[in-house]
Formats: sequence, C-alpha cells, structure tokens
Amino acid sequence: MESRRTVAVTLLLCLAASQAAILVLTPVLPALASDLDVSTATAGQLRTVSGLSAGLTALFAGLLASRVGLRELLGAGLAVLAVSSAISAAAPDFAVIALAQLGIGIGVGLSYTAAIAAVADWTNVADRSRVLAVVLLGPPIAWIVGMPLSGLVGEASWRIAWIAAPFAFSLVALAALAGRVSGPPASTRADVRSVLAHPGVLRWSTGELLAYSAWAGTLVFIGALFVESYGLSSGETGLVLGAGALVLIPGNLLFRRWVDHHGRALLVALALGAAVTVAVLGAFRPSTWFSLGAFSVLAFLAGGRTLAGAAAGLDLAPELVLGVTGVRTAALQLGYFLGAAGGGLALAAGGYPALGLALSAMFVGATIPHLLPRGARNPRPQLP
Repeated sequence: MESRRTVAVTLLLCLAASQAAILVLTPVLPALASDLDVSTATAGQLRTVSGLSAGLTALFAGLLASRVGLRELLGAGLAVLAVSSAISAAAPDFAVIALAQLGIGIGVGLSYTAAIAAVADWTNVADRSRVLAVVLLGPPIAWIVGMPLSGLVGEASWRIAWIAAPFAFSLVALAALAGRVSGPPASTRADVRSVLAHPGVLRWSTGELLAYSAWAGTLVFIGALFVESYGLSSGETGLVLGAGALVLIPGNLLFRRWVDHHGRALLVALALGAAVTVAVLGAFRPSTWFSLGAFSVLAFLAGGRTLAGAAAGLDLAPELVLGVTGVRTAALQLGYFLGAAGGGLALAAGGYPALGLALSAMFVGATIPHLLPRGARNPRPQLP
C-alpha cells in the first residue's frame, strides 16, 4: 500500500482540479457576461448546467463500482475536465460554453466521487480521518491559488482563466495519478436505490444537499457582489476571495478533533452559524473589508461543515462507498444547480439582501434532518 502522504497528496490534487473547474467563473463572471452579451444572473446559470450534469453523473457513478477501478474513474474524470476547459476557453458564444459545462459536470462528478471513495479504499481505518482532512484541503487550495490566478489572468481575458486554472490543474492531477498502481473494481455494484435504502443515507444526503445549495449559491455570486458593490476589478476580486478562502483550511483542521464524537451537533451548529453569516453578507455591505470579514467567517464555518459531512458519509455504508460518495457529490453539485437557480431568482427579485436571505433559509433547512428524533432513522446494521 502506498504511503499515507502519497495518497493524500494525490487525492488532494484531484479535488483541487475539480474545484478549480467549479470556481473559475467566480472572479470573471461579470466580464464573461458582458463579453457574451448576457446578464450576470444569466451567466451564473452556467453553474446550473454543470451542477446538474455533475450531480446526475455522480448519482450513477456507483453503477461502475464493480466494473472500473477508482484510478481509472479518476483519470477519466480529469481528462474530461481538461478537454471541457479548453472548449470553454475557445467558446464563441454563450450556447457553446453552456454546452461545454455539460462536460465540466461529467468530469467533476467522476473525479470528485472517486477521490472521496478512494480515501476509504486506499487507506486503513486508523489513517482515514487524517487523510480525509488533508484531501479536503484540495478545494480551498483551488480557492487560494486558482481564484487569484483566474482573476489576474482574467483581467486580460476570461478565456485565459479556463486554461490557467482548471485545465492546468487537471494536467497536474493526471500526472500525480499516473504513479498510482491500478486496483481492482469493487465487489459490489452501488446502485442509487441500494445506497439510499441503506440506514441513514437519505437523511444525511438531504442535509448535505441543502447545505451545499446555500454554500454553492454563495460561491456563484460572491465575486459579482464584490464587483458590483465596490467596483473591484476581476484581479482584485480574485485576490480578495483567495484571502477569504484561506480560513477554509483552519476551519477544516480545527473541527477535525470533534468530528468523530460530536458530528451531529457539529453539523447543526455550523449550519446555523452559516445561516446568520450569509444573511449579514447580503444585507450589510458598508465596505470591502466588512464583506471580506463576513465571507471569511462563512468560509471558516463551511470548511468545518464539509469535513463533518464527509466523515459522516464514509461511516454509513463501507461496502457501498462509491455509491455513498456519489450521493454526496450529487448533493454538492445539485446544490450548485439549486443554489445558482434559487440565488439567481432571489438576486433578480430583490438584489443581494434577498440573495442572502434565500441562502440563509437553505442553511437552516440543512439542520432539519439532523434535528429529527433518532428514532426516525433505521438503526445501522451491526458488524459481525
């Protein structure tokens, strides 16, 4: 078995590539909308397209569990990401880039699902939580590195941002993955029906869907909030958001010590804190620094909640791990669909205050599955 560090770094790079493809639009969204002659709210629906595609891909990824190894699934997802990023960079109009987002979604759905499943498959139980905490640093690293990079090159052209971030990140991850020895497929096919029927999965995934919808809606429109509220350039916006995302890392690492013993309470507390914070972020915008501070608090809470949610999912059904992580990825990506769609409607109807309230309601909704009496959930099967 490969060392814990090698596995963690390889999977971290895979998640960074997936997240870079998701986030590249954030600092350049207004420029893309202007260049392609659509509104900011309409351009934000590109994440609706890729989110729906990624979610559906992830839901059915478990069907491949007994046919294709995780290394092969990861490689296929990263290759699709690279190709779709190149098409997005060259897109002559909005219709073409929207079509390319279908490919982005497929690549994200495969790579993200397989990477989280590989944490369980490529490590032993004693190392799992530590490896998972490191692997989940991939998305914030994509923020910290990819967001400023996208914003800076986006000042020259939003098209270059697609090459500098998701395309390049995918190639780096593919290179790291090339050194991994291919393993056998799983012994059990993890179809959606079997996964959702497993005790606890449906409740857990419902909470994940609502929480990700709120967080994803924030990510889609936070760049536009800074640009339209304070007149920042795309480069300045990228730097501001990259700085705010730094706190995702301590949020991830700090809450790891409580995940194993206080996971349910942690999921509720972090979601409620995020609900208050995102409402403030939308309603009060006195200065760039105030908004950056509010976004940083939100990112800190989101980092902890992401780790707690992922850890809870890996413990639910070890024999169906690819299916469970597929449901999680689907919740995340369909969250982009709901967050972008609902957020776009709220933004068009009432501006950023309405956007903040809509996203806050989603965070509050994410607590409900975890507040229901434990008796409402079937007991987990006991291992022999």
